[in-house]
Amino acid sequence: MDNSDLRQKISVQYCFPNNNGSCRKEVRVGPGNLFLFIVLSCISVGTVVLNLLVIISISHFKQLHTPTNLLILSLSVADFLVGLFVMPVKIMQIFDSCWYLGELACCISEIIIGILVLASLCNMVFIAVDRCIAITHPLLYSTRVTPFKMSVSIILGWSFCLLYLTIFMYSNDHLTPSQIYSRCYGECVVFVKYPWVITSVVIFFLTPCAGILVLYIIIFMVARRQAKAIRAVINQASKKMPSSSETKAAKTLGIVIFFFLAFWIPFYVSSLTVTNLTTLSVVWTVFGWLMCMNSTVNPVIYAIFYPWFRASAKYILTCRIFKSASSVLNLHREHT
Repeated sequence: MDNSDLRQKISVQYCFPNNNGSCRKEVRVGPGNLFLFIVLSCISVGTVVLNLLVIISISHFKQLHTPTNLLILSLSVADFLVGLFVMPVKIMQIFDSCWYLGELACCISEIIIGILVLASLCNMVFIAVDRCIAITHPLLYSTRVTPFKMSVSIILGWSFCLLYLTIFMYSNDHLTPSQIYSRCYGECVVFVKYPWVITSVVIFFLTPCAGILVLYIIIFMVARRQAKAIRAVINQASKKMPSSSETKAAKTLGIVIFFFLAFWIPFYVSSLTVTNLTTLSVVWTVFGWLMCMNSTVNPVIYAIFYPWFRASAKYILTCRIFKSASSVLNLHREHT
């Protein structure tokens, strides 16, 4: 072995130098990568902070303990976990080729991501159903949809996501519905078979999204018809018509669902064109991050369209929620 070969061998870095089966270590450095690291880190921190504000707001202020807000709370929990867990892991995988957490953690990370994806879809379906009942049956909404019933539905929804993934894991003799490949120690690469991609698109995307779109078509058709009725019979009791707050809530949550579809459709559509989809592919990296950024956008939408969120955020950031009786404050009156 000459000196050049020896120098080349010495310069090679491994993920675990004391392990003979360790993978080679590739760390992406440079000004461009540093800038990207800062941007993605800020997105991750922003996602955690904004969704944490939503979680604290709805949990602390009793006025916000409504069925619709409980759904927003459930969605914010999923978004919060995306910013706290999924984004940092994805950042680590982008800038460092090594996986230091072990094979079990690699499998668990994919399970958690799967649960959060399914939970987000579940929450979106529940939101559409909730708004449909509120608009089409405004007089019966308070009796049909209660905070207790909504809490039970949310718990069942999350439980279903966990149960489904558990059943799928053991029925396929894998820890996840995907396959974890480790060519060497210190690698976490997920290989998704094409049949699973098709199944995922049909069952976990097209079907719930089609249901959401149908429900919102019904919502806006009914809202439009009732708006005409209000103009035609303006002297009749307005309590028989949906309140403006209900219509506004439907529109706001409709925007949330629109952005949800806009951020998720590219990944699912592009994945159909890839025969072998892995976590190392550009499709997985770019559009996967686009999906994650939907968790950042949701609380921004709340801040723009919900005055109660802006009021509660001020109380939280100024630590006034620690004052006595702060939980019973009228947040709507703060912005009237």
